[in-house]
Amino acid sequence: MANSAGSKKRARQAEKRRQHNASFRSMTRTYMKKVAAAIEAGDKAVATEIYKTAQPVLDASVSKGIFTKNKIARLKSRMNIKIKALA
Repeated sequence: MANSAGSKKRARQAEKRRQHNASFRSMTRTYMKKVAAAIEAGDKAVATEIYKTAQPVLDASVSKGIFTKNKIARLKSRMNIKIKALA
């Protein structure tokens, strides 16, 4: 456990950030699941709308350092390909 005042503060800050990051990561994954569910349903219009709402959240997760740039780019690319494949 932390002994000095500075290290105690760092521990508090780290815990606060960990909880915030976990919440944001969960929200981002929820948006991914919503897009996947819309694609599974086979409705192109709905899937496109949900993808458009998910895109800024995914990009924000990159800028906040929650996910890596390449992972989100890969996910968005795959989602987009699946949406375009819907008839």
